[in-house]
Amino acid sequence: MTATAPAPSTARARATASLPRLALVLAALLATLFTAASPATAHAALTASDPKDGAVVATAPAQVTLSFSEQVAMGDDSIRVLDPQGKRVDTGELRDMCSGNTVRYGTALHTGLPNGTYTVAWQAVSADSHPISGAFTFSIGAPSATDVSLPTAQAGGGPVGIAYGIARYASYAGFTVLVGGAAFILLCWRRGAAERPLQKLVVRAWVTLTAATLAMLVLRTPYTGSGDFSDVFDLDGLRAVLETKTGASLVSRLLLLGAAALFVAVLFGVYARRVAGLGPDAPDRPEAETDGSDQADRSAEGEGTEEAYRPDDTSDLTFGLAIGGAVVSGGIAATWALSEHASTGIQPGIAMPADILHLMAVATWLGGLAALLVALHKIPGIEPSAVRRFSRVAFVSVLVLAVTGVYQSWRQLGSWSALTGTDYGQLLLLKVGLVAVLLGIAYMSRTWTARLADARVDDEAGVGAVAATVRTAGAVSRETAPGAVSESSDVSRETAPVAVPADPERAAQLARQRAARESALEKRVRDADPDRAGLRRSVLAEAAIAVILLAVTTVLTGTEPGRTVEREAGRGFTATAVPDRAVKISLPFDTGGPNGKGTVRLELDPGRVGANTLHLWSESADGTPFDLPEVKVAFTLPAKDIGPLPLAPEQAAPGHWTASGVQLPLAGDWRIDVTVRTSDIDQTTVQKTVKIG
Repeated sequence: MTATAPAPSTARARATASLPRLALVLAALLATLFTAASPATAHAALTASDPKDGAVVATAPAQVTLSFSEQVAMGDDSIRVLDPQGKRVDTGELRDMCSGNTVRYGTALHTGLPNGTYTVAWQAVSADSHPISGAFTFSIGAPSATDVSLPTAQAGGGPVGIAYGIARYASYAGFTVLVGGAAFILLCWRRGAAERPLQKLVVRAWVTLTAATLAMLVLRTPYTGSGDFSDVFDLDGLRAVLETKTGASLVSRLLLLGAAALFVAVLFGVYARRVAGLGPDAPDRPEAETDGSDQADRSAEGEGTEEAYRPDDTSDLTFGLAIGGAVVSGGIAATWALSEHASTGIQPGIAMPADILHLMAVATWLGGLAALLVALHKIPGIEPSAVRRFSRVAFVSVLVLAVTGVYQSWRQLGSWSALTGTDYGQLLLLKVGLVAVLLGIAYMSRTWTARLADARVDDEAGVGAVAATVRTAGAVSRETAPGAVSESSDVSRETAPVAVPADPERAAQLARQRAARESALEKRVRDADPDRAGLRRSVLAEAAIAVILLAVTTVLTGTEPGRTVEREAGRGFTATAVPDRAVKISLPFDTGGPNGKGTVRLELDPGRVGANTLHLWSESADGTPFDLPEVKVAFTLPAKDIGPLPLAPEQAAPGHWTASGVQLPLAGDWRIDVTVRTSDIDQTTVQKTVKIG
């Protein structure tokens, strides 16, 4: 097909008219500066421990406690305390000390522990399904040599972690192509349901998603535990996984994939036969898009419009498949939203629906792009109208991505500093750059699509005739096999069957020649139009960027979000000191015990390098002075590896402590840790960073 290029003035007018829309898409995609496709809120983080990391205590503690930023799953063996010789000194019984918003677990220690350095190793599963682990030391009496080495491997790492990560990527990719391919057929090109290449694409996506889900289910035990592949055969571990939120979500996904298999069977069975029965001349568009001139033309040619195009034959089934497909795909997307990042953290009631919409929009856009690429490369007869419809669908998907992405990123980053100061933020910037490149290539695709739309109708009919000839030649060749094969090498000639030689090798050679001939004919049709070839190249470039984008997104969902990283480091909560004015901060706390909630107000005067005076007030939840049994303060300058510098203020009045001569030797971002104890066993540490100098 030879496309007729629009006149320069027409092209300029079209480009000018599309600028506002392009600007809107640009703004929407740039808004993904705060986006993440597999939406995340935060991994859990260890926020405090008692004893603290590196602490030297005078007497042996009765227990070791760990506090986390969000809910975690732990077992009896999740906290292990080892003496200097590597022998366990904990009782092995996990203590659940959670209360309200406080997430704290502990384990009791044996009595009579000697002096020396002890190692605490812990492992848990975050509420967003990711395994976390860590280790630290404390000393009784004085530090000593220890034979215990702190583990360097993180939970969820090693070969098992790599295999699990590959399965996660495959599941995202399978879901994207499955949903996007089906949406492309129902929304953009209904007759594509009868095309073999699109059928293979969608079915293979279903198989990929199913296999990846099964792999994640059996790998879950070693992934969150020992990291040993042999644990995939641990039936007790598998039973334990099925009782978790993640296990239930994976099983639910498998059940929903059964419903998806039924959907695919109907789409490529009954529905494909109906759309194929409409005939090649039937327009692939809703009745509302068929104008009177089209009907008049068909009537003039002796074709009955009712016979050539009967929308009632497929409209009801199309509507039913669209609704059913949306429900099933939304349910599959919910298995991620209900078990991973969106289900924990702030505002989960809003985050989970937003996560589902985000995943659906990603699948519709990128999966539809994959289907369009296959159609352009494998199917000669795709109409420009289908490409235009996909352009509109992709535009709506991008808008949904932008809105949901901004909200998700607010939950994940928390501050602008996290955008450049954390791995999560840097990956997010990389993702934004890829999206910007994808947007530019998509605009080029729209240009080629506009040229296709301006092509002459008779040229389209000519290509359709060639495509039909290719299909007819293939059909005749298939009908003649194995008794005969076609020896024709020209599309314009009639296929002449010849007897298949008795030699099987010769028969196989003729079959290969026939297949090569048909493939060459199809390629000739596909390459007949330079505009179509240009569109195919630009869509291929889009698909390549989309594959990289999906890989970055998969890594992003497994990276600790910036909000949590800054919470751990004390960044993102920085108060800036004003020269010659005292630094004043307020820190709410919750020790988890009875009447354990309150607020400490700290004042550092004059808030500069050198000597300062510290005042600290403690108030209960009702605003009255809170006479705490113990208050401790420490100053740390992480950038210079200074500290912690401990400080024990003296009580000046009920709920008021003070200390003079507080020396801060250097300027910088000082982290202030305030440890408050409300009872013999209930205490917590809160912190904030202030800029000095």
